[in-house]
Amino acid sequence: MSVPSTDVLVIGGGAAGLFCALTAGRRGRRVRVVEHANRCGKKILMSGGGRCNFTNTGTTPANFLSANPHFCKSALARFRPEHFIAMVDAHGIAWHEKELGQLFCDDSSKQIVAMLLAECADAGVRVDVSCSVQSIQSLPGGGFRVATSQGTEVVESLVVATGGLSIPSMGATGFGYELARQFGHAVLPTRAGLVPLTLSGKHQEHYAELAGVAFPVEARCGKASFRNAMLVTHRGLSGPAILQISSYWEPGKELLLDLLPERDIQAWLLERQAAKPAAELKTVLAEAFPQRFAQRLCEVWFPNKPMRQYTHNELPAIARLLAHWPIVASGTEGYRTAEVTLGGVDTDGLSSATMASRHVPGLYFVGEVVDVSGWLGGYNFQWAWASGHAAGSVA
Repeated sequence: MSVPSTDVLVIGGGAAGLFCALTAGRRGRRVRVVEHANRCGKKILMSGGGRCNFTNTGTTPANFLSANPHFCKSALARFRPEHFIAMVDAHGIAWHEKELGQLFCDDSSKQIVAMLLAECADAGVRVDVSCSVQSIQSLPGGGFRVATSQGTEVVESLVVATGGLSIPSMGATGFGYELARQFGHAVLPTRAGLVPLTLSGKHQEHYAELAGVAFPVEARCGKASFRNAMLVTHRGLSGPAILQISSYWEPGKELLLDLLPERDIQAWLLERQAAKPAAELKTVLAEAFPQRFAQRLCEVWFPNKPMRQYTHNELPAIARLLAHWPIVASGTEGYRTAEVTLGGVDTDGLSSATMASRHVPGLYFVGEVVDVSGWLGGYNFQWAWASGHAAGSVA
């Protein structure tokens, strides 16, 4: 039996879905959120080491990847970081800036989920967890008939906020992409983003004993570059610099690291040669690198000898290699550990102002399911809030 008790049905109780729901609810719309997992906001809860990097004060469209780099501009301009910060402050949630505009809760990411649910409740939004969507039909006169594990109802507007494929252990599925295709939307190829890189063969062997070593680098792929920490893992490379560049890297693309981005490496090596002619190269490199890494450099890549024995050409050659260090990655760790899914619902089929479908009246797509992916550092949450706000303002 169909019960027309809902104006807006939001599929997905994550960041974008909850924000869309509370925005629509504030307008007096009768809103229901259905979440297939047993609780809302699971990715929010695990983000930022449990403290939720909920936005970035420096958010601009340049911090996002999309086949259409202009698409995100409208939503981001109309709901900015300061708007979300105002809500956080109104709920008395203490926060701090960690680095590079990244804002975190002082205490726990649970506070952000509690805030969103409280705002939903205040706006009269009904939230049902452990509720799966079984089928959706668009109706001839407009609206949708939605069958769920908790019954069937007719709704006027339908918002798809199902997320991407990243971190399937949190319940991620491709359901949103299936819905998009069902309603005539193109879905661009997806792949894991903000994800550790894997090494294999001799490339892995060279780093195998260095797991746990971390230091700052500048990672470069094409025109993209990121300066931050790199972490050597048992399977390859991770850390913020690697996660960032992973969204730009694909097999076959050249990936280079500047291992000492803060230094003029050649000038530094020549200065150390003059100051410490008897010191071995591994000892000098240990002044700039973790000792295990410096030693490995001289075991695998550079001949280790007293600085005075290096010729006029050798030290500049070492400097050039340290500044343009090639990484031959075999792949990534995939969706299992990826923080975001690249690709998704093609923005050509959506309104950039409202996230509305250009094909089906009353249908909206928000958050990670759309082909808009942010950098590491709170940008993806800001996209969730902004796109959710855009759709919730009109749905």
